[in-house]
Amino acid sequence: MSRWEDRGDIPRGAAYDERWARMAARGESVHGEADLVTRLVPPGAAVLDAGCGTGRVAIELAHRGFDVVGADLDPAMLDLAREKAPELAWLQGDLANTVVADSAGHPRRFDAVVAAGNVMIFLERGTEAAVVANLATHLRPGGVLVAGFQLSDVYLPLHVYDALAERNGLALEARYSTWDGDPFDGGDYAVSVHRLDAAAVRGGAGDR
Repeated sequence: MSRWEDRGDIPRGAAYDERWARMAARGESVHGEADLVTRLVPPGAAVLDAGCGTGRVAIELAHRGFDVVGADLDPAMLDLAREKAPELAWLQGDLANTVVADSAGHPRRFDAVVAAGNVMIFLERGTEAAVVANLATHLRPGGVLVAGFQLSDVYLPLHVYDALAERNGLALEARYSTWDGDPFDGGDYAVSVHRLDAAAVRGGAGDR
């Protein structure tokens, strides 16, 4: 299993949504992920929200005109996402091997794949390489993988994540300390933008 549904210390479902609602009520920014994606890819671009949870990021991106698909392993989180935005495509599956298919059955190619909410460090230990490889197969040439997560030698060290990305043809383009784009300061949180080299893609690019 490559998501965190068994971790009891992580708020889930309605409790997760309530946390963000409280932040918004205090006037705090709650759409930094969507803001960053908006700066990285053109209007109307196709975006895969990998580990979408209750759909907070995917729904905001859809409101901004992006063509969005959300994927997550946790059925309870996805049920809430579907309730809030039944018009969007929500897919239940493991990020290590689930394929978002195009009309020909090939992996659909997206302009951006977003892994927000510490997705990369809540994976089942040992599946990180498979997840990065699978997400890379869903990128178009020149597409970006954007992931933000807490840094820890216990979970996924940043140099290991970079090596997994490079192995799949993804080159580091930018790194920030927040989703608001603050410069990376070597602290305990990083948002990394890796871009897929066109030469790394070997045929089979799918439709939107």
